[in-house]
Amino acid sequence: MRLLLLILMLLFTVATPARAMESAPPMAPDWTVSEWLNGEGSTLADLKGKVVVIEFFQMWCPGCNSFSIPLMHQWQTETFKGAVEAGALQVVSIHTVFEGHSVQTPAKLRKFIKRKGITNLVGIDAYEKGDHYPITMRRWKTGGTPEVAIVDKKGRLRFQEFGGFNTDTAEALIKKLLKE
Repeated sequence: MRLLLLILMLLFTVATPARAMESAPPMAPDWTVSEWLNGEGSTLADLKGKVVVIEFFQMWCPGCNSFSIPLMHQWQTETFKGAVEAGALQVVSIHTVFEGHSVQTPAKLRKFIKRKGITNLVGIDAYEKGDHYPITMRRWKTGGTPEVAIVDKKGRLRFQEFGGFNTDTAEALIKKLLKE
């Protein structure tokens, strides 16, 4: 009997943290953008009711050029084209420069997005005077670039990954969120 009681106590003790982790996802922070390219910008709150995919990138980031930029293009123009055209999904790229400030200028970014064929909304992450890291990067606590986040229709952060990640998992999540 004592052994059974001990086993039950251990089960409930071990299971408690897992249940606590099932709480509601946190609300996603907004972005602060100094300039929008490829369209009229908005706040994250303005996009409630849509699933929002956010890419944090830099022009000279190798992982951005080989992974996240092509992935965002594919999601925007192929994989989720119907959802984008229906207004159910919004892809937003935030150019968040934390190194090479003198060479990653807005003028060069305009040429870059044209050359790369980037058609989704692109925002330039804003700075506070004297800060090396841009506001949105700090607010979202990104690990650098590339980083991709997925926000549900209620504005809750459901996915945020730095670097490469399993695109099948992310795509399955987007499909699930579009149905909610």
